[in-house]
Amino acid sequence: MVRMIREARHPRGTGWSIAPRLVHGAPPAALVIVGALALLVGLLIVTRPLTSLFLLTVYVGLSAIFTGVARMLGAPESAVWSRVGFGALWIVLGLAILVGLGRTLELLPQLIAVLLLVGGLASLYDAFTRGRVSQRVLAAAWGGAQLVFGILAFSWPDVTVLVVAIVFGVRTIVFGATLVVRAVRAFVAGGRNVPADVGARTEDDGERTDATTGAARPRRTRGAWAAAGRYGVAGLLVALAAGGWWASSWLSEGAPVVDAFYDPPAVVPYEHGRLIRVGEFAGQEPVGAQVHRILYTTRDAVGQPAVASALVIVPDERPPGARPVIAWNHGTTGVARGCAPSLRDASATKWAIPALDDVIRRGWIVVASDYSGQGAPGVFPYLIGRGEARSSLDAVLAARELDDVTLSTRTVAWGHSQGGHAALWMSQIVEDYAPDLDMLGTAVLAPAADPLALADELTRGDAGVLLSILISWVLVPYADTYGDVDLSRYIAPGAEAIVREMTQRCPSEPGVMVSVATALGVAEDRPLYVGDLTAGPLGRRLADNVPAGPWDHPLLVAWGTEDEVIPPRLQQEFVDRLCAEGEQVRRLAYRGYDHLGTLLPGSSFLPVLVDWTEARLTRTDSHVDDCSR
Repeated sequence: MVRMIREARHPRGTGWSIAPRLVHGAPPAALVIVGALALLVGLLIVTRPLTSLFLLTVYVGLSAIFTGVARMLGAPESAVWSRVGFGALWIVLGLAILVGLGRTLELLPQLIAVLLLVGGLASLYDAFTRGRVSQRVLAAAWGGAQLVFGILAFSWPDVTVLVVAIVFGVRTIVFGATLVVRAVRAFVAGGRNVPADVGARTEDDGERTDATTGAARPRRTRGAWAAAGRYGVAGLLVALAAGGWWASSWLSEGAPVVDAFYDPPAVVPYEHGRLIRVGEFAGQEPVGAQVHRILYTTRDAVGQPAVASALVIVPDERPPGARPVIAWNHGTTGVARGCAPSLRDASATKWAIPALDDVIRRGWIVVASDYSGQGAPGVFPYLIGRGEARSSLDAVLAARELDDVTLSTRTVAWGHSQGGHAALWMSQIVEDYAPDLDMLGTAVLAPAADPLALADELTRGDAGVLLSILISWVLVPYADTYGDVDLSRYIAPGAEAIVREMTQRCPSEPGVMVSVATALGVAEDRPLYVGDLTAGPLGRRLADNVPAGPWDHPLLVAWGTEDEVIPPRLQQEFVDRLCAEGEQVRRLAYRGYDHLGTLLPGSSFLPVLVDWTEARLTRTDSHVDDCSR
């Protein structure tokens, strides 16, 4: 009893050891109840991180408070200011988590990072002020590891929630199992008339004795084993921290770097479609052409002044006179600023732009916008038609200000997937937004023509990993663009950090693996998305972004019958609607082609695309309407 009181007043260690000491000496029945509850809570946190996010947040808050209390009561040889200071800071943070619970559900990753940093500083202080050598080494390693993982928690907030859930959950499971085992041992020992605290050890000044056998073990041997254990744990902590830091650096180094070219100057022209600057393109250049980067003014999805970037591909050999323009609209590359095609090495090759070699041979100029929000700062208008179209139209207008090149007003819009949606909107608003351009035709490859129908189609089943990421790319830009679209209405409580972080990574960078891992981690728990994407304000906004025409020029629509991204049925329904509305549509469905099939070199569609475009640019009569067939 004397030892129990002494340990309660001055518990060894700090922080996480207080919980076991609170139940030290409790009756076996109480141990069973507490242990079973701990097992249940731990299993819930590990297997259902999103479902138990409220519980996890409460747990973190209470743990912080208990850690603060333990810090104040423990280590009496430490300076009073360190015990009171660090302890009070832990308690304040814990109370803040509990008091602001509704808000801290979303801020949990950042709060965990702060707690780790505070804990790391406290451990480092202990390493320099007290304890044996092995204890100081362990304290220093533990402090350094907490600081490292605190910094990483700020960098990777989405996966932090899952990691903390696993750490807290496993710790709670071990705690609960330990209590149950202690209770069973106590029950068994009680049946043999052995003290309930069987296996407990008593101390005296010279040696430690086992209560059941009376066998003495020299303190020196026990101390050597304890020191070796501390060194081993310290080495493991250092290895884990170093490994985590290396992995973070590797993932970060693979992310695209947005250089200063994309930063707008302090003063830009107010008019849209004005050239701001021209720069060199660092990626591959196609044979027989030069590639320029341009930064220009535009309008965003809601009509506010914005800045965007684009590539302009100019053939080396140009016949006399103004050259016609192909306005290329790229498909989905992500929605983060660093996902701009002009930042990628192969964005000006035949693998990214269909039939590029044929285009260059004909002397046509290609203008390929990144859209606003990619490259240049701003909100990326993913499947938001007016935002995409304004960026592309303004890129063509700005390219006309380049030196040593003359662009004709004759323009044909091309686009793939998301870019097909953008191209349709280009030709729909060009007459009002850019009347100086003469839009002669629109060719779309596997277009995402109907965002509302696509959202309905893709969310009928369970959202897989890739679909979860794709939905985040739609939800976040829509919520950031339209004030009536509330993100919390469509995602699970506490999942906003996860969903938003998914939009900060590009499919081509290693960091996307974190998004995949996060999506996999919550897949067995509960869906990230709980609201009907086609209902409410989001559904209405998706419907507003369906291009409805009319078009006063021919359309060319092509897709693959094995498209794994946009169901071919939706393409056929789109074409049928165009025909019913009296549009001139040439439609081509290629058997066995997937989503990229019509775009890539060797596609049977490419000669058709070039010939159809040449007929539009030269105003030559050709086959333009399949609606009557």
